[in-house]
Amino acid sequence: MSSSNITSSALGIKVMSFLTSIIAGGIEAYAKLTGQSEDKEDHTWQKPGPGDRRSPCPMLNALANHSYLPHDGKDITLAALMQGLKRGINLSPDASLIVGLKALQASTTGSWVSFHLDDLNKHGVIEHDGSLSRADLSLPPHHDNSTFNPEIWATTLSVLGDEERISIEQAAQMRNYRIQQGPIMNPHGFKMSSEDLRFSAIETALYLRVFGRGPTEGGRGRALTIITEEERLPIEEGFKRSDKPLTIAEILELQRKVEAVGAVPS
Repeated sequence: MSSSNITSSALGIKVMSFLTSIIAGGIEAYAKLTGQSEDKEDHTWQKPGPGDRRSPCPMLNALANHSYLPHDGKDITLAALMQGLKRGINLSPDASLIVGLKALQASTTGSWVSFHLDDLNKHGVIEHDGSLSRADLSLPPHHDNSTFNPEIWATTLSVLGDEERISIEQAAQMRNYRIQQGPIMNPHGFKMSSEDLRFSAIETALYLRVFGRGPTEGGRGRALTIITEEERLPIEEGFKRSDKPLTIAEILELQRKVEAVGAVPS
């Protein structure tokens, strides 16, 4: 990447962070005024019950299972999303807003400020082909892009091997492997747009940052396994959220590093 492109990218991150910070600040202020910022929930993990809604995203599902998000997965407002991500993993409000604005594009609640978790099953908004642990929507016989798929997850983990810590390079290779395998496993339906590829890298960056020590290091393999397979935060195994908010700049810095590893076939 040329120095001019790097400068432009850095400026874009600053502008986006500034704008989303303003909006997020307004939403947080409204939540405080209306009492929505008070945390009255028991965050002991509970599996979803009948009628509870869940998404293709293990992290959001885990936060709902711990009641950082509404446990039923319904009518999640931007304020609730921002508060839940902050309390559960200390994701900064402006970074949470980026997720929320994408989620609203798939909303079926009838409100322009809320969504159900299973709205995220809608293909091509946040959900995409090449998931680390879910099948492609177009893949027969089940056409199920939401349910955890142990066979797919096993092939993803085969790239990692027995490593306890996941380096940035290994995380990128796991992602690349799934993308490379996509056309082989689903030759007639696999497709990833440039936006899908970008969001896939952001997802990788997010778990690296949540379960790592900073934007220059990797994450914990056991933690990733627990949140993917059990959809719970690995608190019993020693997980503690970062003391400092996880920022857009950190996530996007990791995203660029993930994208720089290996070549994704067209």
